[in-house]
Amino acid sequence: MAKLLYSASMSLDGYIAGPGGDMSWLTPRLGPDPLIDGLIPQIGALLVGWRTFGGDDPNRLDPAKAGKPFGGGWSGEQFVLTHRSGLSALPGITFVDSLPGAVAAARAAAGDGYVNVLGADVARQLIETGQLDEVLVGIVPVLLGDGTPLFERAGAPVALERLTANIAAASTDAWFRVVYPE
Repeated sequence: MAKLLYSASMSLDGYIAGPGGDMSWLTPRLGPDPLIDGLIPQIGALLVGWRTFGGDDPNRLDPAKAGKPFGGGWSGEQFVLTHRSGLSALPGITFVDSLPGAVAAARAAAGDGYVNVLGADVARQLIETGQLDEVLVGIVPVLLGDGTPLFERAGAPVALERLTANIAAASTDAWFRVVYPE
């Protein structure tokens, strides 16, 4: 069964997007990353939050990469979690109105690959329901000072077990398994 992996690039002070969802801070810091390059072929589907789906794109100024997951390095089925109704279907994109439905559809599409989760609120919901399997964070050497935090949640601490760490030219990656209490 597919694992649910939340992956994000994060500033050193903990933000995945700047104020108003701005992603321009990331554009000059994108670069080769062997860990991410190795992950991309293992992704079977994307589970995307509505704000992330409609948000800023760090590749927006590059027509070859703009609007494409991982700058065009990945293609496949995307499942967008939204409570908006009446949305028109888009090629390769399915709008789903419930977390359980979105998870089930994304897992089915991913097969034995990863379901890559994009969006802080979806990741928070998955943590709260005990469904998120892994977290991969690319820590980018910049301080944003404000914006969307990697995780914003209250409640009991959630333990993480480090799976790997990698220092790339553009960021330092840290990959964790989520450890839920038994």
